[in-house]
Amino acid sequence: MSGPEAGPPAADSEEPRPRGGVPPRVGVVVLTMGTRPDDLARGIRSVLDQRGVEVDVVCVGNGWDPATAEPPLPAGVKTLHLPENLGIPAGRNRGVPEVAGDVLFFLDDDAFLPSTGFLGDGCRMLAERPELGLIQPRVVDPTGLVSPRRWIPRIRKGDPAHSSPVFSCWEGAVLLPRRVFDAAGGWADPFFYAHEGIELAWRVWNTGHIAWYAGDLEAAHPVIDPARHAYYYRLNARNRVWLARRNLPYALVPFYVGSWTAIQVLRWARQPAALRAWFGGWRAGWREDPGTRRAMSWRTVWRMTRAGRPPIV
Repeated sequence: MSGPEAGPPAADSEEPRPRGGVPPRVGVVVLTMGTRPDDLARGIRSVLDQRGVEVDVVCVGNGWDPATAEPPLPAGVKTLHLPENLGIPAGRNRGVPEVAGDVLFFLDDDAFLPSTGFLGDGCRMLAERPELGLIQPRVVDPTGLVSPRRWIPRIRKGDPAHSSPVFSCWEGAVLLPRRVFDAAGGWADPFFYAHEGIELAWRVWNTGHIAWYAGDLEAAHPVIDPARHAYYYRLNARNRVWLARRNLPYALVPFYVGSWTAIQVLRWARQPAALRAWFGGWRAGWREDPGTRRAMSWRTVWRMTRAGRPPIV
């Protein structure tokens, strides 16, 4: 099979490795709208405090100029002003060319790293296990609130400290080799918000690598209800349809969209307003252009199925 359905390249060992005692260099993209100055400062400081790695940090302002931050950003942190809010995935993508490093790390402005060894441990994991193409850490609320189940991106949640392959990721703290990120095509620019972590994980699998949930690495983030955004239900549905249209073999598109439609109807059966908004996004997902299609190979479908989750639910 040729074209976008062709099989992915096999994973190889050309992953970031310390050479001659030189610490790995990590390009860090911190995305913000400038509405959480204290949280932003805490997150950036936690990156600069990392040991055993060199970091090259850019703060990307989505509709805001980080050069005007109060308190000012630490010396050495680059800034990128996007005059218009391009959305979360597009904003992250814009930051990538601004930083150097064989490894990329994406951090939300309300997240931070409790341990100064986080990036060093993550880079060591990538070096020792070249089959890994993406790492999402265990996420905890810094105030001690119970972490939501959605932060563990697997069907059978189990022990949050248990590591495993996954088929989506919580996007607030993600580490991956730059070459895998480039091969996967980056974050889903058109999505704006919601499900870009599923697409990135799928595309990492399609490069021949594995997306990994690392229960032994920890990032901190407050518990926040994602439905607080007025556009949550609409984009949740639209991007589900786009996810299928952009990434699945055509034969699997109706199965994936159909299964998630049934799930949402059952989930929100007693919330008619939410269902109306959701189906408005569902219809938009079929009418509107989702952007470039890069369908995964049937080989990837089989690998994902063998690993525990066929891409139909």
